[in-house]
Amino acid sequence: MTTPVSVAFTEIDLDAVATAEGRVAVCVTPDGKLDQAARRVNRLTKGTLARIIESGTLEKKKPGDILTLAWPVGLAAEALDIVVLPRNASVEESRRAGVALGRAKGDKALTLLGGALKRPVEVVLGAVLRGYGFTAHKTGDKTEAGPITVMVAKPEEVEAEAAPALAVAEGVFFTRDLVSEPANHLTTTEFANRIAAMKDLGLKITVLEEKDMEKLGMGALLSVGHGSISPTKLAVMEWQGGPKDEAPLALVGKGVVFDTGGISLKPAQGMEDMTMDMGGAGVVAGVMRTLARRGAKANVVGLVGLVENMPSDRATRPGDVVTSMKGDTIEVINTDAEGRLLLADVLWYAQETYKPRGVIDLATLTGACIVALGHENAAVLSNDDALCDAFLKSAKSEGEGAWRLPLGKAYADMMKSQIADIKNSGGRPAGTITAAEFLHRFIQDGMPWVHLDIAGVASVKAETPYGPKGASGWGVMALNRLVADMLERN
Repeated sequence: MTTPVSVAFTEIDLDAVATAEGRVAVCVTPDGKLDQAARRVNRLTKGTLARIIESGTLEKKKPGDILTLAWPVGLAAEALDIVVLPRNASVEESRRAGVALGRAKGDKALTLLGGALKRPVEVVLGAVLRGYGFTAHKTGDKTEAGPITVMVAKPEEVEAEAAPALAVAEGVFFTRDLVSEPANHLTTTEFANRIAAMKDLGLKITVLEEKDMEKLGMGALLSVGHGSISPTKLAVMEWQGGPKDEAPLALVGKGVVFDTGGISLKPAQGMEDMTMDMGGAGVVAGVMRTLARRGAKANVVGLVGLVENMPSDRATRPGDVVTSMKGDTIEVINTDAEGRLLLADVLWYAQETYKPRGVIDLATLTGACIVALGHENAAVLSNDDALCDAFLKSAKSEGEGAWRLPLGKAYADMMKSQIADIKNSGGRPAGTITAAEFLHRFIQDGMPWVHLDIAGVASVKAETPYGPKGASGWGVMALNRLVADMLERN
C-alpha cells in the first residue's frame, strides 16, 4: 500500500535550522508575533520576516495560509514556508495549514518549527494526508518523499499524541489505494487477499466463499455476481478491543469491484469510473485498519460483500426474482441497482451472526445522491436519531461533509412489487431515499441503523480539503471519531 510520509518529533534545536535541507516552515501569528524559532529565522534571513510583517502582507492571509520564499538567504533550505496561524488555532485551521504545507512540500524534506503550535498533531495530519499520491502503476524512477521533522518542546509527548492520528492517515491511504486500483488488479480475490493480510495487525479475518453463501441462502448477493468469472466473496474483519461480552458496532460496505450495470448496461462514457464502486467496502477496510493500528478499546466488526457486476449468458436479467437470506423475494427491475441486493444479505448476516449494538452501512449506491448533494456531502439516512446525530457530529468534527435525508412509508411503498415481496428499483423520484428504504427492510426491529450513500464523495474530480483529486478516503476519519467518542469514552 501507499505508505504515509515518515514523521519524526525532535527537541527544538535552533542551531540546526540554518543547515536544515529541503524546506523549513515557521509559524507567525496574523498580527505578526514571532516565537523563539521564528525570531531565529528572522535573524538568519537578515530580517526578512520582519520586513514581510511590516509590509502588511500577512494581514491579507487567512489562518492556515502559507507564504513561501524560495532560496532564502541565510538558510541551506531551498524554501522557507511562513505559516500564518493564531496561537489558539482551531483544529480546522491547524489542519488547513498542514494541507498547505503538504501541497507545497512535494517530495522534499520538511522541517517544521512547531514550538509555539497549539495543535502540532493536527498540522502534521493535514500535511501527511495531502501528501498522498497513487503511483502503483506508473513506471520509471520514483522519488521517495522526504521526511517531516517537527521540532517541539516535548517531542515524546507529542509523538504519543500523534500515533493515533498517523494510524488514521494509514487507514485513509489504504482506502484511497483500494478505490484507486483498476478492476483488473483489484479483483474480488485480490481485495479479499488484502483484507486477509490484515490479520497480522490483530484482526480476526473470515472470508466466506460462494458455497458458504449458498448454504446461508444469500440469493440476493450471489445474483449480482452471476455474470462474472470473478467469485463473489464476503470478507469479515473483527476487532475485539473492548469488553469481551460487549456487542460490537457493525460496519457494512458495498464492494462492487467493477460495475458495468450488468444486463442493464451503463453508457460507455464514464464507465471507467466504476472501478470506485467498491468505495463503501474500501472505507470499512480502512476504518478497521485504523482501529487495529491504534489499538482501539472497542468492539467493531467490518463486513464487506465483494462482487463484480458483468453481463453474460449467466447474468441476472431484469424481471428475475431472487430470494434473500432473510427470506424476502426481490424482483430485479434493474440490474444496475445491484448494490442494494448485495447489502441486503450482508446486513442480514451481520445482524444474525454478531447481534451488534448498531449497524452503519456505506455504499456508492445512487447517482441520485450526486444530483441531490453534489460532491460536498454524503447522504445520511437513519432509523435512529441518537446514532445518526452521533455520526453527524463526528463527520462535522473531522471536516467530512454529511447531510441527513428523510425516510418514510410513502417512500417504502414505492418499492412494492406485483410479483415479489419487493422490487430493487422505484424509479427516478427520490432515488437515494427509496434505495435506503429498500435496505431498511433488511434491518431488524429495534436495531439502530445508519445508511451512508457516498456516491458523490468516494472519488472526486477536484482536490478535497485533505487530499488531491481522485479517491478521497471519505468516512475513515468520521467513523474512527465515532468509535472513539461513542465506544471508548469510558
